[in-house]
Amino acid sequence: MSAPTADAPVGRDAPMEITAVHTVNGQRMTPPWPEGMQEIVLGLGCFWGAERLFWQLPGVHVTAVGYAGGVTPNPTYKETCTGRTGHAEVVRVVFDPAVIELDSLLRHFWEAHDPTQGNRQGNDIGPQYRSIILTVDDEQRATAERSRDAYGKALEAQGKGPITTEIMPLEAFYYAEEYHQQYLDKNPGGYCGLKGTGVSCPIG
Repeated sequence: MSAPTADAPVGRDAPMEITAVHTVNGQRMTPPWPEGMQEIVLGLGCFWGAERLFWQLPGVHVTAVGYAGGVTPNPTYKETCTGRTGHAEVVRVVFDPAVIELDSLLRHFWEAHDPTQGNRQGNDIGPQYRSIILTVDDEQRATAERSRDAYGKALEAQGKGPITTEIMPLEAFYYAEEYHQQYLDKNPGGYCGLKGTGVSCPIG
């Protein structure tokens, strides 16, 4: 976890109020999920472009953007942008493993951003933009670690690296404000900061 400052915002008990209906596919963005679905939470810079990347993939049931990996309960966007909450901007990805395996999701994750930049992605600077994988069980964590090691070798072979991506258990996912949900569907010409390294990931 990115270390929150001593003056981390205290947050609030009430979760963010959202309609919870995905504007692209009409699915509910809140659990319970349909039988057989799995979820993982991924951070790869600004969550606007990251969410669009995943909602476009066959086998992804629903996505939602939010904050995770820090200490402030139910933070606001403004609080997260201070870098004091410890949270990263993340995407909750709910998927059908019979259609798209976790390895394949992770390949898209690795190739869509630069996981070597620490607390930034390109011009987006701060711990809220760090690369992070938040897993729901030990099997997911092991898969994520194997994919990190494989991609790390591929990056090293191209003179890049090392990977700075955090891999940690998901303790809580806090939904972001309504206007952030499916932002690039609502604002097709909006900002997308995704930019990969150009190195292919040898998994999935």
